[in-house]
Amino acid sequence: MTMSTMARLAVTVGFTTLFTATSTLSAAARPPEPNAPREFVALNSVDPTIVQEMRYVSAHNFIGERIDGYRQPVCILTRPAAEALHRAQKRLLRQGYSLKVYDCYRPQRAVDHFVRWAKDLSDERRKAEFYPRVDKSRLFEDGYIAEKSGHSRGSTMDLTIVPLPAVPAPPPRPGQESVPCYAPQAERYSDNSVDMGTGFDCFDTLSHTDDPRVQGAQRENRRLLKTALAAEGFVNLPEEWWHFTHKPELFPDTYFDFPVARRSVAGHRP
Repeated sequence: MTMSTMARLAVTVGFTTLFTATSTLSAAARPPEPNAPREFVALNSVDPTIVQEMRYVSAHNFIGERIDGYRQPVCILTRPAAEALHRAQKRLLRQGYSLKVYDCYRPQRAVDHFVRWAKDLSDERRKAEFYPRVDKSRLFEDGYIAEKSGHSRGSTMDLTIVPLPAVPAPPPRPGQESVPCYAPQAERYSDNSVDMGTGFDCFDTLSHTDDPRVQGAQRENRRLLKTALAAEGFVNLPEEWWHFTHKPELFPDTYFDFPVARRSVAGHRP
């Protein structure tokens, strides 16, 4: 081996060692992800019969991409909220329905993602479906986006009901993602839930739980959901038929930021 070859080899080995050491130090310097307090559980460990369609893990939401902090499609809640949902589920099962959750605990970093997106008025990828009648510049003023969310406290969830047997929703048809969320159920984005008059996360006054324009079966379906949950201590947000908070909240003043992942509640008893 020539001297020049040996020199190049020494430089390469030295660079590799330095790069590896630097990478190791960088990884060690990063703070570990926080875990959830012991009072949080995965909903499916309390009631595996409740359907879960966690929207913010997917790109089918009002932003159009996976939301920060959502690592896995798992519903995490405080234990009292999960146990109350279990009791409501038993009531609905006897009537031929099941609960379906769209979102549960939401980390603060996800809320921050919503806020960044709302301030970027040029990004209207999902306007046609989720907020066709709302000017994006008004999302904060109209209350659709805020810098804090009750979801981050762990006792709030977004949910609906599905008829039994619960069959998966059919795949969306071409162009269906451009249909307004308040269009007739057969036309808007596919969902296996009962008809609530609008889709989930529809930024429109028709989503108000008691909007007088919502009548017939749609109004009755909203009443069925609200009644079943109210019996177990849940309070509905009047502006969103899907939004409920279990009272009293276990953490009424704390906004958590652990990721939505199974490891966040690993080992927590149901």
